[in-house]
Amino acid sequence: MKLRNALPLLMVTALVAGCGANAVAPRYTSENLDILRIGNDRPADPEKSVEDLGSYCIEVTETWNSHGTTPDGQTLWAKNTSRAVVPCD
Repeated sequence: MKLRNALPLLMVTALVAGCGANAVAPRYTSENLDILRIGNDRPADPEKSVEDLGSYCIEVTETWNSHGTTPDGQTLWAKNTSRAVVPCD
């Protein structure tokens, strides 16, 4: 019987503690600046490169695309990479 009386009190305590805690602020940083950047200026796209993989070659194209904004209005830039098989010269 004591558990039945204590359970509602425990649930109310958990609810108050959960709602009273500060929300976790998102962190908009990356240790790897090769894949994510923050700022209103679009990063420059690197030039296309060709990688020789022995019997064939791969052309690598990288572009920066906008993926939304931070709460303070800065643009989130993420790098997209595409690869295509090309003949080796």
